Amino acid sequence: MRKIAVVNMKGGVGKTTTAVHVAAGLALHGRRVLLIDADPQGNIGHAFRIRHTHTIEDLLVGAAAADAVIVRGVRERVDVIASTPAAFSLERRMAGETQRETILARRLRGLTNYDAVVIDSSPAMNLLTYNALLYAEEIIVPVGMDLMAIIGARQTLNGVAEVKDLWPDRRLDLLAVLPTFTSATNNATKAALEALEQDKQMGPYLFSPGIRQCIDLNYATARRQTIWEYAPRSHAAEDYTRFLDFVDRQEQAGAHAIKEKVTTAI
Repeated sequence: MRKIAVVNMKGGVGKTTTAVHVAAGLALHGRRVLLIDADPQGNIGHAFRIRHTHTIEDLLVGAAAADAVIVRGVRERVDVIASTPAAFSLERRMAGETQRETILARRLRGLTNYDAVVIDSSPAMNLLTYNALLYAEEIIVPVGMDLMAIIGARQTLNGVAEVKDLWPDRRLDLLAVLPTFTSATNNATKAALEALEQDKQMGPYLFSPGIRQCIDLNYATARRQTIWEYAPRSHAAEDYTRFLDFVDRQEQAGAHAIKEKVTTAI
């Protein structure tokens, strides 16, 4: 089962949009997907107009089991664990918990009926983000085409490095750095892409040219739809389809590498 977190310490870079479309795209590719909102703003619940009884807060504090917090059938092959602003209090409420950064991983330990879990994270290195990173095995870093977003991405990767240092036994690989809101005619885009290409940490993982600016994404969100539902022939639909093909290829490449390693060991 793949476990993918979408993270960037800078807000407004398309994290929720990317998390939703990675989850929906994997489902369109035939995967059974659980989409988790680990951001107290609760944007995924708004995006899908989800009616929920329990949220990620209930899961983490032990008020409800995983089966009870999962909202099923949000889309074909897509289930969701929602969030609300009540989750802002988790930092205080769980201050005395033992290994509180790994509670999500422990609560979801028995989860086996999904092919992938996709987590939308908060734009802060808070308790929910630590839980997301310590559950995930791969990360996608969306980056807007401005200096602050690039700085946020670097801070995010520094945070990831810290997590890996503190929990060296846990796998946490950078899957992709995904430019968002790009424009081929915009000098800011050209400068940002050049900075990302030259960055030693992010350059090798850059998915270029990324996701183009597309007003249809805004309209799709307003209609509580994915871009493939709202405007399947739009630039954004084309770009996210291309990105999902890349995500799929990375899974196949990883499976092939594991097979080769096992064969060599035998």
